[in-house]
Amino acid sequence: MTHVVVVGSGIAGITAALHAQAAGCEVTLVTKRGLADANTTCAQGGIAAVTDASDDVELHLRDTLAAGAGAGDAAAVRVLVTEAPARVSELVAAGVAFDRDDHGALARGLEAAHSRARVLHAGGDATGRAIENALLARLRESDVRVLEHAFLVDLVVGAGRVTGVELLIAGCRGILPADAVVLATGGAGQLYARTTNPAVATGDGIAAAIRAGAAVADLEFVQFHPTVLVGTAEATAGFPPDGGAAGTPFLISEAVRGEGAVIVDEDGRRFLYDTHRDGELAPRDVVARAIAARMADQGGRPVLLDARALGPLTLGERFPTIDAVVRERGWDWSREPVPISPAAHYLMGGVRTDLDGRTSLPGLYAAGETACTGVHGANRLASNSLLEAAVFGARAGAAAAGDTARAWPAALGGQAVATDRVDTDTPAGPDAPTFSRTALQHLMWADAGLQRDAAGLRRAAATLAAWAATPREPRTVGELEDENLLVLARAVVAAASTRLTSLGAHHRTDEAALLVEAR
Repeated sequence: MTHVVVVGSGIAGITAALHAQAAGCEVTLVTKRGLADANTTCAQGGIAAVTDASDDVELHLRDTLAAGAGAGDAAAVRVLVTEAPARVSELVAAGVAFDRDDHGALARGLEAAHSRARVLHAGGDATGRAIENALLARLRESDVRVLEHAFLVDLVVGAGRVTGVELLIAGCRGILPADAVVLATGGAGQLYARTTNPAVATGDGIAAAIRAGAAVADLEFVQFHPTVLVGTAEATAGFPPDGGAAGTPFLISEAVRGEGAVIVDEDGRRFLYDTHRDGELAPRDVVARAIAARMADQGGRPVLLDARALGPLTLGERFPTIDAVVRERGWDWSREPVPISPAAHYLMGGVRTDLDGRTSLPGLYAAGETACTGVHGANRLASNSLLEAAVFGARAGAAAAGDTARAWPAALGGQAVATDRVDTDTPAGPDAPTFSRTALQHLMWADAGLQRDAAGLRRAAATLAAWAATPREPRTVGELEDENLLVLARAVVAAASTRLTSLGAHHRTDEAALLVEAR
């Protein structure tokens, strides 16, 4: 019997595991912490899908391609939007109680860059948790073998294909053989000093794929969510402009703006219409950069999210999780605006896959934020992330189950990462910090964050190269995660350095100068 190993326990991983088992495979699901410790659990936003006659998959396709700055793969996006209703129906059958309107129909919300209200939520702002809980219940009812607290050290490769995974369990390393491996380990938000991602988002699957020689793509496209609450009402004076968190960052869902909240500067002025005709509902990269620019004009102080027009009843009922956290941190946001800032949120790039999750390395598949399917282009459309994980997680699981006896398809686009292609003639300097996760996060925030230029990218590349050249022997999960973040940081900087023009979430402040030089 074909043995499929799935690494990751979010929506992509569990969906892949269940679909592989349904196809007749023996399946082992591996996760580095507990089953529910996944980005999916933290997702406040909803899942986008056409579920009403007033909407159309062609509109969803158009919105997705437009938000992606025209860089998305149209064929992949068509798969995404066409299969969305079926995946939503599957989630409903699994027990996800999506919110309903007064007539019992699925309630649909409007979010930024969507031309129709098509975003489904569960528990108001607890969609990810509702999906994760329902899928975990299905997983426990299945015959899928589960290994918790099992860290992916590396992929095992033999005779040109992936043959298993090396795991660290309770301090001991061992090999788990497999006919196919599906990577669904999420993104790498922990690359940055300020992020919406949980601590588990350290890019483990992507780093392992890079080390194994799999092709990756679009790693320069890192999405920064524009509305993140940082700190408490008592500590806002400690809000640092350099990216260090004055307290734990907490995402305030885009759905709050979809319901009518607005963004103002410290003078109370709505400034986003100066940048884009859609104001607060412009694409995320546009809103995040506009906020960062206004913060710079204000000496690094945050801008404000004003949700007072929604009133305490709507805020409490529609956004119970957010409402509770905002109030716990000392703000009554029904009476006063709250300070917000952008933070690293989502990685559009990843391990390059085809439409069925196959990578350039035979036997290896990827799904969810770990993968680069091409659906997001240069900037992800709001609430397409859970959808992508469901659609392509199902496809990857089915393909992993059915490909064993077939020839591997032709090589995919993308390439293995060559981090040494970045000009590192700029030395790291005598004052360069020693390697640590905190030092890496601050470096990436400063030099490879919302705005980039050649000098900063060269500085980052030199420092990262110096860190990589320093001998280390990582043994613990934390030390191995740090090494994975270093691999990803070098890959992101390399990709950003080679894209000389701005596109979507990748913004070069020196673009004009570079174009002049090119002439």
